[in-house]
Parts: sequence; structure tokens; C-alpha cells
Amino acid sequence: MASQPLVVERVYNAPSSRVWQALTNEDDMRKWYFDVSGFKPEVGYEFEFTAGEPGQDPWRHLCKVLEVKPGKLLKHTWRYDGYSGESVVTWELFEEDGKTRVKLTHEGLDTFPKDVPSFVVSNFEKGWNDILGNTLKNYVNG
Repeated sequence: MASQPLVVERVYNAPSSRVWQALTNEDDMRKWYFDVSGFKPEVGYEFEFTAGEPGQDPWRHLCKVLEVKPGKLLKHTWRYDGYSGESVVTWELFEEDGKTRVKLTHEGLDTFPKDVPSFVVSNFEKGWNDILGNTLKNYVNG
């Protein structure tokens, strides 16, 4: 039985074009997100980055762009090198009175190994809330 997707939403005091650039421009992504190995908002483009919890070995994340609607939607896979399971992350942008609402949906978390403590849903929840609530917010509102 599939688990419920993790959904995190935030509103930024920035135009959607600014937020879209932060989500899809390789140089911008490195400033607020992760040190990606390269990135293009093109279906089929594969990218990776290494990240993890402080004090622990980092995880190599392997991703592939699945869908792009310029300025509106970016969907990509999210998996870990050497581990079973594959999830999907969807970023959706909505313009609202000169501001931008971002809805992040992370599906398929239940496909990751249950015996790896770092793969529990609460860790993803904490991470995405920090990313959307702090690093992305500070970057696009700055």
C-alpha cells in the first residue's frame, strides 16, 4: 500500500519568474539548494548531488527530469545510489497577487528501505520544510 505523499507549501514575496529561475538554473540551485552536477530543465536530463545529515556520511542522490512546464512545474525522480526505491519530487508554482506559492510534493517515500533510519518520512518532512521555509525563501526574497 502506497503511503501518502509529503506535501509542503510556501508563499514567497517574489515573482514566479524569480522562483522558477532559482529552481531550474544550475548556478542559482547551487546557491540555495544542493551542489548539483549540472542541471537543465529538460525531460530526460539526469543530475545528481551529494547531501546528508550533519555528522553522517553523505548520500549520493540520483535524479532524472520527468516533466517540465516552463514557469509552472518541474517533476523529477529522486533515488539513492546503492539503495532500492525511487521517489518523485514535483515542484508547482502558482502566481498569487505578485507573490508565488510553491507546492512541493514528494511521492514514493515508502519505496525506500525501511531499515535505514535516514529514510523515515519525518526526516524528509524536516528537510523539505527547512529548504522551502528557509533556504529557498531567503534566496528568492533576498
